[in-house]
Amino acid sequence: MGDSFVIAIDFGTAFSGYAFNITKGQEKSDPYLPRWGKEYGFDTPKTPTCILFNEDEKCLSFGYEAKMAYKEMTGEEAKKHYFFEDFKMALYSKKLSSNLEIKDATGKSMKALKVFSESLRFLKEDALRTISRNTKGKILLASDFTWVLTVPAIWDLSSKQFMRKAAIQAGIVTEGDEDKLVMALEPEAASIWCKKLPSDGFISEKHDEESLDQCPGTQYIVVDCGGGTIDITVHEVLGGGALKELHKVSGNDLGGQTVDRKFKQFLREIFPEGVWDEFEQNSPSAAQRIMHDFTYLKQVDKDIQITCPFALGSLAKEKSDTENFVQSELGVSWDGEFIKISRDKMRSFFDESLEGITENLNEIFDCNVNIKYILLVGGYAQSKILQQEITDQFGQQCQILCPFRAQEAIMRGAVEFGRNPDVVTSRKSSYTYGFAVCEKFDESKHKEGKKFRAKGVELSRDIFRKLVEEGEDLGSEDTKEFLCSPARADQAEMKLKFFRSLRKDAVYVDEWGVEELGSFIVDMTGGGKVKLEIDFGSTEITATGTNLITGEKQIVNIDFMTTDRECVIDGDAEDDVGVGTEQSGPPDYSD
Repeated sequence: MGDSFVIAIDFGTAFSGYAFNITKGQEKSDPYLPRWGKEYGFDTPKTPTCILFNEDEKCLSFGYEAKMAYKEMTGEEAKKHYFFEDFKMALYSKKLSSNLEIKDATGKSMKALKVFSESLRFLKEDALRTISRNTKGKILLASDFTWVLTVPAIWDLSSKQFMRKAAIQAGIVTEGDEDKLVMALEPEAASIWCKKLPSDGFISEKHDEESLDQCPGTQYIVVDCGGGTIDITVHEVLGGGALKELHKVSGNDLGGQTVDRKFKQFLREIFPEGVWDEFEQNSPSAAQRIMHDFTYLKQVDKDIQITCPFALGSLAKEKSDTENFVQSELGVSWDGEFIKISRDKMRSFFDESLEGITENLNEIFDCNVNIKYILLVGGYAQSKILQQEITDQFGQQCQILCPFRAQEAIMRGAVEFGRNPDVVTSRKSSYTYGFAVCEKFDESKHKEGKKFRAKGVELSRDIFRKLVEEGEDLGSEDTKEFLCSPARADQAEMKLKFFRSLRKDAVYVDEWGVEELGSFIVDMTGGGKVKLEIDFGSTEITATGTNLITGEKQIVNIDFMTTDRECVIDGDAEDDVGVGTEQSGPPDYSD
């Protein structure tokens, strides 16, 4: 079918969707995006990231359908079902395993891998159905496409591996065909799309003046304002339109849902004590409706009003013995049917999130003085309050641009990335990466406490063998080599531990600031040394091994999700060899 057949899935914290391109060869056409929620009175480019299971953990629906079905349920019925939303944040900044469990709206647990894979399965099957309706009866299979899955740039490697595992479980790609699934970093995808936009593609009072300059040397910041994370990357346009990353990815977990949490805390404060929590417990679907309405109201910069459900009003009256049960405080009033919130109070819900964004941007401006633009993308970027704050803070230093369809930029750019993943030619390494190795003991540079003997040779254990340095420029096909030598002729495999640090000068893997990242096994059958090549320049870290005697190549699977596996490394004294971090003695040279 050719690699121009691309489906990109943008799996967001608050909203998800997909885009595709089924044109052949180099034909230029914009990606196609379906619209969601028309049967419920909506018309959006993405659908809410929420999924509904029955009591037997069978997936019933996803998106608007799941949200609306859950809203209509009685309290008792809702408690029997599993309803998950905002669950993507379970993968942020955590050590992950396949057994991770997450809680639904009423506190019941389910395997996270199942929740994610069933969500991806729905998006996959919906995309294939949509495409089949436009191919004159020709049936296209998942294997006919290159699939692009968007992930936050600030996510850990274990989170990316978790998503790949979920995609395989969802049937997007199969074992052995994993290269048909590409991970795209969300702000990079948005950057690729914004670079294509004409001046009238951005929100601006001066369309003819404010478009993104394509001249080589132009530097700009992309701020992906998502529901869960703020994801920031800095790009420079190179000759031919390629992109170079100038600053390692940064960001935080203070996305649009931080504003939602502040609003929910506000509801707890204005009603009599315990009222909101009791209402949320007894009427989960009605509470969902209020939060859903707020998602749209937070895009405006003015006074707002929220409909107060009868059940909430009744409970509040009962607890307060008065008709005017809303706590009298600045910025909120009650008129019997609506809770009215002033513009100033509304803006206060944004304070923590906006402080986090401006702090990240100030750090970038301290290092990069030639920034010409800030591009605001993602669903949260549609907030007028956010746009105004960034303009107030940085509008004197550079131009602030926001695409008209800010929520679509990542999906559309991800399709372009699927067709040309080498468009980002250089990235900055976020960490210093290396292995635990042992080497010949040298009293001038090694600690005495690290010395041990093996096969009559004095070695030093726990050396941090650096492969990549934090902040280093890495080309899109940048690989680092490492030679693995067997200890014995009949050795079957070698296990290595992978470490990272924000430090550039770490000597041992058990020093402060050095963290075990994962482990992998190198197949040593056939004898001889194996040359390990690790690709650090792409969106995921991958490795291949080549046996220098047989010439045979192998895919080396680095396990970033499992950190508790015992790791034993073999090798001889004349070569760098890995060694575990246990302090009980020399490494075990068994298989």
